[in-house]
Amino acid sequence: MSVLPSQKFIEIADIKNNALVMKNGTLRSVLACSSINFALKSEDEQNALLYQFQNFLNSLDFPVQFIIQSRKINIEDYLKTLEKFEEGQENELLKLQISEYREFIKALVEGVNIMTKSFYFVVPFSVMETKGTMEVLGARKAFRLREEDLQRCRSQLLQRVEFLVQGLRRCGVHSVMLGDLELTELFWAMYNPKLAETGQVPIIG
Repeated sequence: MSVLPSQKFIEIADIKNNALVMKNGTLRSVLACSSINFALKSEDEQNALLYQFQNFLNSLDFPVQFIIQSRKINIEDYLKTLEKFEEGQENELLKLQISEYREFIKALVEGVNIMTKSFYFVVPFSVMETKGTMEVLGARKAFRLREEDLQRCRSQLLQRVEFLVQGLRRCGVHSVMLGDLELTELFWAMYNPKLAETGQVPIIG
């Protein structure tokens, strides 16, 4: 299968067993994290959270990456759904209420970008840390993990993920590891932001 030009610049070789397999032979797991409204906490609560999070970061003996993704939301489809629902209503009072609500939402977002923020922790693991073996492919030195090394690395990676989940929980942050489908949708949305705005998802065969 031919490789599209844009794919040459993407460092992900495969998505397998809830992990990213990178071209350099390393693995990555991605945790989706909940948010905390820090501003609504009291000063004592804020200090306690900062202290707990500082301890959590100091306890890590491996690197992590924190990503904040801002995504624009297109609500045109939602407004069209309301319009169809309004047209199908026989109750005149309910029809009027839907119409007023639709116009209110339309006026509220006019000229304003509606954004949503998502928070992620990326957890890495390298085959080099287990002194495993890799097969070098091609002049650009892409690596392919052997199956036994892949399983060993994945086991070590899951231990790091569990350590991270527990540490975040102590800070009041809930997290969940993304599966293959969620990872595919996440990176598809990153590279196709306009389509992602409308709620479209990749077709996975």
